[in-house]
Amino acid sequence: MSDATTPQQVPYTTNNHGIPVESDEHSLTVGANGPVLLQDHYLIEKMAQFNRERVPERVVHAKGSGAYGFFEVTNDVSQFTKADLFQPGRRTAMLARFSTVAGELGSPDTWRDPRGFALKFYTEHGNYDLVGNNTPVFFVRDPQKFQDFIRSQKRRPDNGLRDNDMQWDFWTLSPESAHMVTWLMGDRGVPRTYRHMNGYSSHTYMWVNHGGERFWVKYHIKTDQGIQFLTQAEADGLAGSDADFHRRDLFTAIERGEHPSWTVHVQVMPFEDATDYRFNPFDLTKVWPHGDYPLIEVGRMTLNENPEDYFVHIEQAAFEPSNMVPGIGPSPDKMLLGRLFSYPDTHRYRIGPNYAQLPPNRPRSPVRSYAKDGPMRYEAARTGAPYAPNSYGGPAADTDRFGDVAGWRTAGEMVREAYALHAEDDDFGQAGTMVRQVLDDDARARLVSNVSGHLLNGVSRPVVDRALRYWRNIDKEIGDRIAHEVNGG
Repeated sequence: MSDATTPQQVPYTTNNHGIPVESDEHSLTVGANGPVLLQDHYLIEKMAQFNRERVPERVVHAKGSGAYGFFEVTNDVSQFTKADLFQPGRRTAMLARFSTVAGELGSPDTWRDPRGFALKFYTEHGNYDLVGNNTPVFFVRDPQKFQDFIRSQKRRPDNGLRDNDMQWDFWTLSPESAHMVTWLMGDRGVPRTYRHMNGYSSHTYMWVNHGGERFWVKYHIKTDQGIQFLTQAEADGLAGSDADFHRRDLFTAIERGEHPSWTVHVQVMPFEDATDYRFNPFDLTKVWPHGDYPLIEVGRMTLNENPEDYFVHIEQAAFEPSNMVPGIGPSPDKMLLGRLFSYPDTHRYRIGPNYAQLPPNRPRSPVRSYAKDGPMRYEAARTGAPYAPNSYGGPAADTDRFGDVAGWRTAGEMVREAYALHAEDDDFGQAGTMVRQVLDDDARARLVSNVSGHLLNGVSRPVVDRALRYWRNIDKEIGDRIAHEVNGG
């Protein structure tokens, strides 16, 4: 790919109709911290176009595996949420799907890549989907950049090959990626198996209790098997000898009765703390230090049932962050707000508008919806009349029980801006803390080896130089060690 042109030569971006766009990076929001607005037609166009780029496999998270199981509450958190599945004594059936992000259906399981960690809980009030990753942070914080990020991790349009230069070009031009790239290039970038990795909501969500009190929460789903990882050499070997290693491991472990489990925790932030917390609590590239908000145990999920048919139950499974049951709501996290539209939209394209009637997606609670017709619909609406309200016995919304809005107050001009900065917000600080305080000497040595090996594999010199500056901004010593390896000692 040619080198970037100078700023004077860069042509302006347009939408698909040739109209100049206002920003490549920032969605239209009400104030810097406000909600994303539906009238941001360019963001909608980008997401809708992106969701239709591949047929028929998932655009992202194409390769994966999954199983059914159950979730049991082990600690009373009802003071924070009225959500049915989190009430004391509850046991809820569930489905989990784990996946790689960038690879296609036939790609090796052991490529260095984030792992999807998607959960569907069949609650008494409908399906609750928690769609996260095996990392607590992500590469970007605004949905305007998500499609571009994924394309930088996919294949080049000219030769169909994956390209490290594209990856580092995007990362180094998007400094907010530093925290996630540090995770990816570290030990947890290649888990030993799906059973030996944690899951995280990554996003911040809102919990609402029976009294109407609101709290901000982050989910941490910790493996009871212990964290284990593959070295780069081990991962490369398995990619050639057993490309389906992670899928095979999960299936055979459950088949022989070794049912994997994870303990679910949350961090809980009082609603008012968000305003002046030292980091922006809704920034997807940041974590909440556990010293500020310690983990609170909620329950345990166990996977004990392999699907009888992979295609029916896993390939057709559809997870979407917009599936939130009473007692759970979104936060001002811009990436989360973008995903609320994007996920159900891609399901309607990939598996049809009636995807919720398919076996893995159908709720185990009553369905009383006015949705009707469309391709592959096989159940009638049974609402008395195809409209609401009606006088023929159709369902009506129970506003008294479910009408409370799990929201937040916001005001401001319509702008395209980054989040308003909090006291300790910056792009490299938490990544540097991770390198210096979380990793040990051996882990830092593997990080240097992983990064330098990646940079030496087809990355152009201008992008390498930017990458070295990027790593020195994360941590000067680590950056110097990477430069030493890249520059030949």
